[in-house]
Amino acid sequence: MIDRYEDGDAEMNLTERRWFAALAAVRALQAESDVLREVMERAENSWRKARAQLVALEKLRDGLSEEMAALDGWQGSQQSGKRPVRSVA
Repeated sequence: MIDRYEDGDAEMNLTERRWFAALAAVRALQAESDVLREVMERAENSWRKARAQLVALEKLRDGLSEEMAALDGWQGSQQSGKRPVRSVA
């Protein structure tokens, strides 16, 4: 009769240890998942800000290109066909 209780206690102890191990693993993965979610949210926010800045800079570039083209055409007609040399700096 004692062997029966000892076997049952051993099995229950093993099951309980496995349950606690599984609980610890779940908590660790939940914590890691929360950290990764936060990192992804920050990365996505940074990406959106960079995209907005890119759009603004592209609009500025395009506007300046049009302005330069208009000035080039005006200066070209004033200088009897000679095109001025410009620095890229």
